[in-house]
Parts: sequence; C-alpha cells; structure tokens
Amino acid sequence: MAAALPLRPAQLAGLMLAIGLGLAACGKGGRVEAPPQRGDQAVATVDGRTVWASDVKREAVSQGLIGEGEPLDVSSDLFHRVLDQVVDQKLLATEAVKRKLDKDPLAQRRLAGARERVLGDMLVESVVADAVNENAIRGLYQEQLKLAKRSEEIHARQIVVPTQADAEGVRKLVTSGASFEALAMEKSTDAATRFNGGDMGYFTTDVMPEPYVAALKTAKPGQLVGPVAVDGGFALIKVEDRRLEQPLTFEAARPQIVRFLTYDQIRDLLEKLRGRSKITKLVKPDGASPPSPPADAPKTTPAPPAKGVKP
Repeated sequence: MAAALPLRPAQLAGLMLAIGLGLAACGKGGRVEAPPQRGDQAVATVDGRTVWASDVKREAVSQGLIGEGEPLDVSSDLFHRVLDQVVDQKLLATEAVKRKLDKDPLAQRRLAGARERVLGDMLVESVVADAVNENAIRGLYQEQLKLAKRSEEIHARQIVVPTQADAEGVRKLVTSGASFEALAMEKSTDAATRFNGGDMGYFTTDVMPEPYVAALKTAKPGQLVGPVAVDGGFALIKVEDRRLEQPLTFEAARPQIVRFLTYDQIRDLLEKLRGRSKITKLVKPDGASPPSPPADAPKTTPAPPAKGVKP
C-alpha cells in the first residue's frame, strides 16, 4: 500500500466514528455487504470488510478536497490517496477496539459527539435535498432576473498616444480608411489593449474614468470619438456597440443560488429548532462576569462594612 498522508483533525474525527459505527461488522466475516447507496462500487476490502467508493468520496468531501456532489474518478490519484487514508482509518479503528480503547469513558463521549455530527449532517442533507431542487433554483433565478436593474454596456476600441497632435494624426489616418485595429497595434501605448486591436470589450460607464464617461455618453455605434485627454496621454475611441447589460446566465448563477438556498434552509431549520428548545448557556464570553466559585467551595460570610461606609 502506498504511503498515506498524516491524519488530519477531520480524519481523527472519522477514526473515532469508525470505531463506534464501522466496527459493528467485526466478527461477521463472510456476510455479503450490500452497497450503502444505489450504484455504489466496492473499491477495497480490509479484513473482509468492504470499502465503498462512497466512503472515499465522503472522506474527500470532509477534508475539503472536493465539493459536495462533485465527482471523484476511482482511477484518479486523488481517489487512491484518500482510499489509502480510509484503509488506514479502518486498520487503526480495528486495533483500537482490540485494545479496548472504545470502552474508555472519554472515547465513549467523543464517539457520541461524532455520532451527533453525522446525524446532524444527515438531517441537513435531507432538508436541503428536499428544498433545494431544480424548481426552487430556477424560480429564484427568474425572480432575480425580474429584480435586476440592467445598465447599458458599451463595446469600444481605443488608441492611446502621448500627445494630442499624435492623436489628431491617427484620427486622420482612420478617417482616410486605415484599419483602426492595425493602427492600435502599431501606435497605441496602452499595453492592456494594444495587442488585441485596442479592444476594450463590453463595459458599463460606472467602472470607467470620468474622461471616458463624458466622451462616450452620447456616442453612437460606429462613431469615432476624441482625442480625449486620459491618463497616459490622449485616446482616440471607436464605439463598436451599445446594448443593455447581459444578465448572468442560469448556469453561471446556479452555484451562487444553490449556496444561498442551502444557507437559507439551514438557517431556518436551526431557528425552528432553537425556538422550540430550552437552551441555557452556563458560561459567558470574554470574561463578561467573574467566574463562579466551584460547587464545593466553602461558603463565606461578608465582613461588616467599616464605620461611616454605607453597605
């Protein structure tokens, strides 16, 4: 087996969980295990116990190596690195049980905590799976399209030269039929746009310096504007197109919408659970009040106030 990476805190939590949950199958050798989920694939066995592809993917998600729902190819190097770690966890958990470490009271408490985390995660996954569906995602996208304010976008090209006289000379060449794009590559001093024919792409005027805003305010497609005094010299600007700002496509917006809906569902769930539960914090943050004496501390009687001092 290839050398595995050192155990991380997330893996240690997984090890504790493996002791409590995964080793229930010990002593049941020979029993055929059913896949934990539809389409799952057996990828290894450890002393007769099956390791499933879903076990490896879940471990990869817990370590932040892949996102929830992202694929993980069983032939990839990442899959096999995580598979080695899962195998190591099972080996360590088995040995821990042999040494009766699972009977230790501290281990029992940590196992209970790991169980609570898993059950909490499963509840969240269940609630999110029911609520964050295709209809909800598309519905929120359409709602945001209606609310979004679309600004006007301008597509333009520019040639920036050191002096106004240089700009006037370039303007004469353009009006005489010379290629704006070729002149931009030959004469422009603007490194960001020079080598793509002066192309500035589509932009809204709110992100442009004031000289550009003033010059392009009423310019029409096909119009040549300038010379305009700008940082670095004088610009000659050719307006290619004006249009309403294009909305974010559904596919581009989808990850943001899913994150928002997921957060919204978790927040609502926790608000409901907290609202119907009695929660009392027995400690205060940042030393807001002096610590209480231990329960077995001796009781003391306050000393009487000094003369002339009000109690």
